[in-house]
Amino acid sequence: MQTMKFIWFDGKMVPWDQAQVHVLTHALHYGSAIFEGIRAYACVDGTSAVFRLQDHCKRMLNSAKILRMELPYSADQLAEACIETLTANKLPEGYIRPLSFVGHGEMGVYPGNNPVQTIIAVWPWGAYLGAEALEKGIRVKTSTFARSHVNTCMSKAKASGNYINSILAKIEAKEEGFDEAVMLDTSGFVSEATGENIFIVRDGIIKTTPLTSILGGITRQSIMALARDLGYTVEEQQFTRDEFYIADEAFFTGTAAELTPIRELDHRLIGAGHAGPVTKHLQKEFFKVVKGENPKYAGWLHHYTV
Repeated sequence: MQTMKFIWFDGKMVPWDQAQVHVLTHALHYGSAIFEGIRAYACVDGTSAVFRLQDHCKRMLNSAKILRMELPYSADQLAEACIETLTANKLPEGYIRPLSFVGHGEMGVYPGNNPVQTIIAVWPWGAYLGAEALEKGIRVKTSTFARSHVNTCMSKAKASGNYINSILAKIEAKEEGFDEAVMLDTSGFVSEATGENIFIVRDGIIKTTPLTSILGGITRQSIMALARDLGYTVEEQQFTRDEFYIADEAFFTGTAAELTPIRELDHRLIGAGHAGPVTKHLQKEFFKVVKGENPKYAGWLHHYTV
C-alpha cells in the first residue's frame, strides 16, 4: 500500500504514521467495527469524482445502526470528510476507506460505554484482482466455507468481524491456486464471493443472487440499473453451483473488483473461458459512467478537484 500524507481521524487531519490506536482497542479484539469501500475516479473533463458517495455513507450509517454503534456524524458529514481527505492528500483517483470502531475502554464482549471512533483513509489502488483480470477474467473455486446464516451474523452490516468468513475462504482459494472463492449459503445456493457480488448470464438473461445472505452491493445495484437501461433482462433469483457451471458468462461486481469477468469455476470453463460479450458491454459502459462520460448517471458522481 502506498502511504499518503494524512488520515482523517475523529474530525482532524492526522499525519499518516500518527493515526494510531491502543492495543486494547475493543474492535481489535472483537471485530466491533464497520467500514465502507469507495472509489474516486479521474474524469474525462479533468475533474475527479467519487462514485455514489452519498449511498456509501448512508449504508455505513445503516451498518452502525445494526451493530448498535452511535456515530456522531450524518451521511452528509461523512461524505464531506471523504472529500476533505482526498483533497488534503491531493489524490485525484483512488480508494477511500471510512471505518468506525469501538475504541479503548472496558474489555469483554460487551462494548459498554467505550468510545466509537471514526477514521477515513485514502490511497491509490488499481484493479483489486489485477489489471489482467479485468480483460481475461479470473479462476475461482467453490469454498468449503459457507456464507454465515443471516441470523448468525447480520449480513446487511458491512461489519469487520463478518470478514473472518471471507478471510478463511480467500486463503483457501489462493493456496489452491485460484484467484477468488465463491461462497454458498447455508442452504447450498450461490451467495457471494469474499468481497464481491456474483452475476451469471445464460441465454441472454442476467441473473444475480437476491438480497438473502448477501450484502447489498452498491456496484451490484448500479450494474443492475445500467443493464436494464441497456435493454437486458435482469433477474434476482437463487441459483445453484451447477447452474453457475453451465452459464454462458459470469462476473463479479464490487467497489474494489469493479466488474471482473469469471473465466473458470471449479476447473470448469465458463462459456468460452474468457470475458463474454454481455460482460464486456457492461464493463465498458460502467467505466464510462464512473469517468463522467455518460450524463444520464451524473447524479451518481460527487465531483471534486485537487
